[in-house]
Amino acid sequence: MKEFIAFNEQRAEIYWWMSSLFARELTEQDIEQYQSGDMVTFLSGLAMTAELKQPVDQLRDALKRLEEREDAQLELAADFCGLFLSTPKSGALPYASMYVGESGLLNDKPAQDMNKLMDEYDIAQRKEFNEPADHLAVELDFMGNLIIMANQKNSEQEAESLMQAQLKFINTMLLNWLPTFVKAAKSRDNFGFYAAAANVLVAFCQLDAAFLASDES
Repeated sequence: MKEFIAFNEQRAEIYWWMSSLFARELTEQDIEQYQSGDMVTFLSGLAMTAELKQPVDQLRDALKRLEEREDAQLELAADFCGLFLSTPKSGALPYASMYVGESGLLNDKPAQDMNKLMDEYDIAQRKEFNEPADHLAVELDFMGNLIIMANQKNSEQEAESLMQAQLKFINTMLLNWLPTFVKAAKSRDNFGFYAAAANVLVAFCQLDAAFLASDES
């Protein structure tokens, strides 16, 4: 049981890390942390998993190039704005509604579905993050909380029910649009840091879904 709890904590941390990465521009302090020994160790650990090696290596390459980029924080902030705070034609907007909604507008059915899920599991969106519920950062934060909820259950049956809910969420709320989002990021992120991060995310979601599916069988 302790191993199960520890593994779930690691999974949640990865979703929360990715949530923060797509929620706002990185500060100078954030960039320093990304280039620190702790992050090098963390990424090296992820790269030991075969399915994650190539995308993680791409992210590590982007971080290495970032060390030599003039005005790195300002330039990376400009990349963030150009990708995630622009228009569908010029960026890769991080909202599920833009990819699997019916209208092509914000706050479509995916946002409504997320609001229902947050109500169902009593997981609130951070008040300071004033974005539609289907923003990628909100969905990843929700997933992290759903994982930790499984750790807090007293019975294996209750925990297993939440693990099944996690699998359903990945398949129906993340992997149904993330591959298209990654393609958009790759085609429009000239420097490549956020495209590489998005690639790590989709590879991790696919790996996590496979883990949950095998646990279910």
